[in-house]
Amino acid sequence: MTDDPGRVVARSDEIADGEMLDVRVEGLDIALYRVGGRLYATAGICTHGRAMLTDGWLEDGVIECPLHGGRFEVRDGSCLGPPVDEPLTTYPVTEHDGEIRVTTRTEAQP
Repeated sequence: MTDDPGRVVARSDEIADGEMLDVRVEGLDIALYRVGGRLYATAGICTHGRAMLTDGWLEDGVIECPLHGGRFEVRDGSCLGPPVDEPLTTYPVTEHDGEIRVTTRTEAQP
């Protein structure tokens, strides 16, 4: 098990409630969302087509892809109907002392 808090990817003041931010962590495109005061992190590229989700629309915790209108729940990455049929990868995200951290790798627990 690891106590790794993740990598610092942004400052807290870079993302207001109801907004999103794209970041790159360990070669991965990751989308950050602040919904209801909480932070969420998912893969930043739609699973249906090569589109940046942060170019889409965020409303009530649902991100809509700008390319084909696929919709995902940002809290758990689940698909909300066609044309998407593969969920988004989600990542642990924490916020402390003005820093936002994302963990991309999970080590096996003994």
